[in-house]
Amino acid sequence: MKNLNENSLPEKFEEFGEKRREGFLTVKEFKDRGENVVGTFCTYTPKEVIYAANAHPISLCSVSEETIPAAEKHLPKNLCPLVKASYGFALTDKCPYMYFADMVVGETTCDGKKKMYELLGEIKDTHVMQLPQTQDKEHAMDLWKSEMRFLIKKLENKFNVTVTEEGLKESIKSCNEDRRLLKEFHELGKIKPSVISGFDMFTVLNGANYTFDKEKMRSNVRELIGDLKKKQAENDTTYTETTPRILVTGCPIGGVAEKVIKAIEDAGAVVVALENCQGYKELHEEVDETIDPIEAIAKKYLNIPCSVMTPNKGREELLKDMVDEYKVDGVVDMILQACHTYSIESHSVKRFLTKERNIPYIALETDYSTGDAGQIKTRMEAFIEML
Repeated sequence: MKNLNENSLPEKFEEFGEKRREGFLTVKEFKDRGENVVGTFCTYTPKEVIYAANAHPISLCSVSEETIPAAEKHLPKNLCPLVKASYGFALTDKCPYMYFADMVVGETTCDGKKKMYELLGEIKDTHVMQLPQTQDKEHAMDLWKSEMRFLIKKLENKFNVTVTEEGLKESIKSCNEDRRLLKEFHELGKIKPSVISGFDMFTVLNGANYTFDKEKMRSNVRELIGDLKKKQAENDTTYTETTPRILVTGCPIGGVAEKVIKAIEDAGAVVVALENCQGYKELHEEVDETIDPIEAIAKKYLNIPCSVMTPNKGREELLKDMVDEYKVDGVVDMILQACHTYSIESHSVKRFLTKERNIPYIALETDYSTGDAGQIKTRMEAFIEML
């Protein structure tokens, strides 16, 4: 391990930042060896099931404005940029992960996605999981367990494999190990003063998804955790006790992380927690390793507190815990344009944070373009100054 004064931390963050691009070659190697690849879009996709089918789950390209003009030839312009970009990459063949994927798994999180999947199915073999829209009803759990079984049948028929109970248990154990480690890394944000920027935190969490050598990923993250704890012990940080501490919540942050997180941190604050899909939302709960694996997987994924659920009190409970544990001074709710569920839910989230928790809150609506970067910078400067 390099000494901290040798600038080793920036190198490690850079390495995780390159993982998505390096992953293109890795996935090509998978296909050259005759291995199976399954493209995914959302944290509701049960990756344990895909691993148990001897396939590689791959997060697809969906966080760039590059292919949106092509997508808008088929999709309405006033649609969520994530949905348009996802379809655009399939339409233009510009996403190597989509190109090499043998099939795609989607789930009916929102109206835009489920209708887009109909068109995507004309391009790529697409299996759609019917996600329940509520979490507190017994029949919702029954439906989601049946969707797990439908997915297993699809994978077994597609790849001529058998998904066994033992295989599911092994993949659950492996994925839980990843969750525990990445959760430990994210929880470094609880340290005050902070020893890591929010942008570097996002870079590592995002890069871990594209590090297909899991042992290497775990080793790198453990080393990074050790280095950052050493920084804490030596009080080696550019932040102070009075640096405003921000939690980012809302839509998936990929595609706007640089524009939003950097604007917050350039304004003099530090992002200490990411509640979004690519952050803590999926990590905070593991899959139960002591019960039937299908029931355990279904329970864990159905409990993800996304705005597509109604009611979605789980998000308020998670935010309450995170605001306290991360000693948060303010919350930025990042909403992608035309994401109706998160946009509507911003009202109740704002009321909960400002009235019940007395935490300053700001909602930020944006897309994947850079046209509003200046406006975001100005708004974040004003918000941080208010803190």
